Amino acid sequence: MNWYAIYTFPRAEKKIHAELLKKGIEAYLPLLRTLKQWSDRKKWVEEPLFRSYIFVNISESKYFEVLNTPGIVRYVTFEGKAVPVPEQQIEAIRYYLSNEDLPGESSGDLTPGKTVEVMKGPLRGLRGELTEISGRHKVKVEISAIGQSILVTIPHSYLRIVN
Repeated sequence: MNWYAIYTFPRAEKKIHAELLKKGIEAYLPLLRTLKQWSDRKKWVEEPLFRSYIFVNISESKYFEVLNTPGIVRYVTFEGKAVPVPEQQIEAIRYYLSNEDLPGESSGDLTPGKTVEVMKGPLRGLRGELTEISGRHKVKVEISAIGQSILVTIPHSYLRIVN
């Protein structure tokens, strides 16, 4: 079983997610709660973190069953093959959406462009290129399979530079 990113029709993510769950397929749709402003009111709504993307955890036997779901355009591919998304990246998204702040001291030697590995916490083992540092506890993590980035709150002390 591997996680894969699938590309959907615009604004159909929630409907497709429900359909996949109805079929018994493990699907993950990261939702972000945001406050929307209309001319007459404000309302809290849940919107997809990555527009037009859903993640599915499937075996090869379910590959075409997922594709045959109405509203799904294609898998995210590289050279014609669906690209598995590492479990650690799915966990990074879940962790980001949990909005937990972690204490810690800045290590001070981290600079954008360096490859880092998370040494502690729920994201342990996650590797990637440090693309941005915002304040004392925020670093930007890239989800390489779909070419998207998210800002994750994590102490600098939880990171180490990989040579």
